[in-house]
Amino acid sequence: MDKIQMTTPLVEMDGDEMTRVLWQIIKDELLLPFVDLKTEYYDLGLKHRDETDDQVTVDSAEATKKYGVAVKCATITPNAARVEEYGLKEMWKSPNGTIRAILDGTVFRTPISVKGITPNVRTWEKPITIARHAYGDVYKATEMKVDRPGKAYLYFEGEDGTVEKELIHEFKGPGILQGQHNLNASIESFARSCFTYALDTKQELWFAAKDTISKKYDHTFKDIFQEIFDKEYKARFDKAGITYFYTLIDDAVARVMKGKGGIIWACKNYDGDVMSDMISSAAGSLAMMTSVLVSPDGYYEYEAAHGTVQRHYYKHLKGEETSTNSIATIFAWTGALRKRGELDSLPELSAFADRLEKASLQVIESGRMTKDLALLTEIEKPVVLNSQDFIRAIREEL
Repeated sequence: MDKIQMTTPLVEMDGDEMTRVLWQIIKDELLLPFVDLKTEYYDLGLKHRDETDDQVTVDSAEATKKYGVAVKCATITPNAARVEEYGLKEMWKSPNGTIRAILDGTVFRTPISVKGITPNVRTWEKPITIARHAYGDVYKATEMKVDRPGKAYLYFEGEDGTVEKELIHEFKGPGILQGQHNLNASIESFARSCFTYALDTKQELWFAAKDTISKKYDHTFKDIFQEIFDKEYKARFDKAGITYFYTLIDDAVARVMKGKGGIIWACKNYDGDVMSDMISSAAGSLAMMTSVLVSPDGYYEYEAAHGTVQRHYYKHLKGEETSTNSIATIFAWTGALRKRGELDSLPELSAFADRLEKASLQVIESGRMTKDLALLTEIEKPVVLNSQDFIRAIREEL
């Protein structure tokens, strides 16, 4: 049969470990036989990032600005153990953090619902979307180890030569320091992205932070959200019959566990990282969640919200069988292909993405699934497939 044609490339960001293995199988089995796949390829595997002094990560983000749509495999953010394991030049920062800083925008993450898997939180009737700020905080932090007594200050030197400083702590012995920052312009983009997405989907929007403790940092987030909402969005929310409100992050956690779902929960960068994992795990599996970075400039980057599945990768290297869930990675590809189809007026490409998603869910609903889902499903006597056979079953259904 004739393959579906593409006119503009996707930016393809390859990754690490087991997800890198799945990435290639997905392309070979589910994409290349049906789509004349056009991508601009960037290898974001940890070894290549180290070889290029992480320039490849920057280049991939800049390419996303050029082409508008990217799809990203899961990548390793190295810690001390990874530096030793891979013999790295240095402990490179999170590639996701680097890309998000360049593209700005907001990460929206939503669990993938499938028949036969009921969320652990029994009150949840609809998926909860996490809107994660995509810039700054701990992901752009500067850190320092302190090995002796002394005073640590937070300094700001203005371009006019004026200096402001605040005492952080007077150390009596060894300790650690971390400096975080954010930008009003980025917070404003975050707020507008969240309000616009809520209107588009007609869902209630929450924003949660910890302004009672962080009276300047978090309070600034709260104030910017409220100011933009009151000036630009309140009337539109009233007309749409939806609401926005601010609450403390700990109150939000308590409330969401008793709610029905169907809301957008906006969080700062780290809170969104953690809460999206909690929501996806409670909804079924970390591998059952979509994730898309939406930039205010109209750039889109689709990815899986989970990590590189290190434990399965080590089994794979030993020649042992794995049963790794590839749904989130498949949906990263379908999200990017659908958006590419929308932007390029290629309805057949968007329709293919819809069919691939439908086929993926129908395989699970037929009782064929990976081990993580078999442990959760209400379907009687599910058939557990290995990583490759699961993808092949999806191809047959497709």
